[in-house]
Amino acid sequence: MAEPSELELSRRGVLTGGAATAALVATPLSAAAQAPVPATPAPTMPVRLTVNGTPRELTLDTRTTLLDALREHLHLTGTKKGCDHGQCGACTVMVEGRRINSCLTLAVMHDGDRVTTIEGLGTPDKLHPMQAAFVKHDGYQCGYCTPGQICSAVAVLDEIRRGIPSHVQADLTARPRATNMEMRERMSGNICRCGAYSNIADAMAEVAGA
Repeated sequence: MAEPSELELSRRGVLTGGAATAALVATPLSAAAQAPVPATPAPTMPVRLTVNGTPRELTLDTRTTLLDALREHLHLTGTKKGCDHGQCGACTVMVEGRRINSCLTLAVMHDGDRVTTIEGLGTPDKLHPMQAAFVKHDGYQCGYCTPGQICSAVAVLDEIRRGIPSHVQADLTARPRATNMEMRERMSGNICRCGAYSNIADAMAEVAGA
């Protein structure tokens, strides 16, 4: 029968050998884990837009939002990035005549579309009537949300003219009217942190009356 000391040595030898084997097996795996993974280029697509009446051709990462395409690639920085979650309306532009939050849509989804930003509505020398009304009634204040507010306001009056109903309209079969409540409801997705809502409503009422 083996002496106790011999059993201890044998047990110690087994444990030592097992640890050495584990180290040898783990070393190449660890080295492989640390090896750099080759970078995969981002998928891109050609996108054609007509922005403010001018044809533009871009090659964009398919994940690029319309907002970033306008600001970062076409350098039309009038359209503002506010919440970037479609909750504040600062990024509102008009696509094919309809207002949208440009931060919530991908540029590649609008290949061939007509896009109108605040830069396409008017110029300092020839303001759009809504821009002039905002200036007159002090509807812009700090100005950050103003491009989205104006684009949305122009689209709201067009929606009313085309007879598109809203949530506050009592009779959905009747043509909507540009009342204060009607315009406020339709503009509720555009947040003004300065609280210039009454001034914005006055500006819209003036343009609607005109």
